This record gives sequence, structure tokens and C-alpha cells, in this order.
Amino acid sequence: MEWVETTGDTLEEAKNAALDQLGVAEDEADFEIIEEPRPGLFGRTRGEARVRARVRPTTPRGKSERDRNNRRDRNSRGDKGAKGGDRNDRGNNRQSREKRDETPRPPREKVDVDPAAVGQAASDFLTGLVSAFGTAGKVSVSREEDEIEVRVDGTELGLLVGPGGNTLMAIQDLTRVASQRRLGDQDTRLRVDIAGYRERRKEALGRFAQKVAEEVVSTGQARRLEPMNSADRKIVHDTLIEVAGVSTRSEGEDPKRRVVVEPASAE
Repeated sequence: MEWVETTGDTLEEAKNAALDQLGVAEDEADFEIIEEPRPGLFGRTRGEARVRARVRPTTPRGKSERDRNNRRDRNSRGDKGAKGGDRNDRGNNRQSREKRDETPRPPREKVDVDPAAVGQAASDFLTGLVSAFGTAGKVSVSREEDEIEVRVDGTELGLLVGPGGNTLMAIQDLTRVASQRRLGDQDTRLRVDIAGYRERRKEALGRFAQKVAEEVVSTGQARRLEPMNSADRKIVHDTLIEVAGVSTRSEGEDPKRRVVVEPASAE
């Protein structure tokens, strides 16, 4: 899990800045205090508070699992020499796969699918998934033209969201496979939200983006943010598009693609 480092005039401000950047609540994060403000004259403080924070892991591995993984790694290293003779076979198999990939595929025939059917299939899939995880949640579907949002509301759904929303994004991909791809739908835009995470994430990222913009305008120096998924990058771009004095762009390749906030060029 990646750590973020933030600063503030007080430890509380530094922690809040880290929570805004991570998009989680305080009880969902781990903190390390790097530096505390030092007491000065007349009750004032000198210096700044600096902390490191990360999203708290939800399923830490036990010692027995780590031992099994270590033994497996040692065994795999010991087998490398014995497997050298298989390299040619793997190379031949790779060439065969490449030849098959080069074969042109016929275009997929477009199928007219009722968006309501997509929403129902997605709802059925998520209902079964929530039950399989042993949690309780109410699944609802809302539709606006060709856009469908499937929401799961309830308590103790953090496991389905995951650190930084990574599990939620994976569940959304699975839901699309179980509904759109299975039905042959190509037009409907399907989005999954769990426990209102997306709205909270949007608000937290919006506040964080505004603070970064103020810093960039004040210092005149560009700021490169932590890598984000495409949905989070869009939130930052949309938040700052109307902010005077700054511009945004994305750089890098997924999964390390990030937003750069920089002073707007004078025209």
C-alpha cells in the first residue's frame, strides 16, 4: 500500500490533508508522525507538522501464510535451472499465439439491448455478490437515458470498496461482464457505487484539488499528484477547469498515470 506524505501547521491539519488525499475516514487510515512543530517563544510554534499516511490494510496476512509464500518462492527459485529446457517450447507457443492474434476477426454484430435488462442483470449479479461476501446490502438501480447506476447501500460494506476504491473498481468491471457483455450491450454506460463511496471520494478529491491549486498559484511551482485511476483524474480535471491561474494535464501510463497541476501560461 502506497504512503502519502503531507504537511500542516498542526498535526491535525497534516492528518486532515492526508485523509483528503486518500479519500477515507480517519479510522480507515494508518499514520506515522515524521515531524512535529517545535514550541517557540510566547506560546508560538516553529516549523511544521509532517505525517505519512496510508489506507489501512483490510486483510493482513498471517504468519503461516507468509511462511508458505516464502517456501513457495524458495522452491520456485530452485526449480529455475530444471525448467531451462522448457524455454524453447514456451517460445514456440508464444509465436503460435502471436500468429493467432494477427488473424483478423470479424466485426461484432451490434445488438439492440434494453438498458432496463442491463440494469436488472447488474442488480441480480450484485445481489448475489453481496450475499457471497456474507454482508447485508440493498441493491437499487437508477437510469437516465443510456446511463445506469447500480447502488449498494448498507453497513459494513468496506470490504467491497477496498483501499482507494480498488475493490469497487474491480467489482464494477465484473458487473459489466456479467450484464453488458453477456447480453451483447455496447451502448449503455454502467456505473457501480457501494456505500456512497463515489460521492465521498468526489468531495474529498475536490477539496484536495482546490488546496493544491492554491499552493500552485502561491508558489508558482507545478505539483505532481499521486497516481490515480481514470475516474479520480477526471474529478481533479473537472474541479480545476474553471480555477483561475492553474491548468491540469495527465502524464504517464496506467496504473501510474497521474495529474499534474501547474501554473497557467500567460496568454
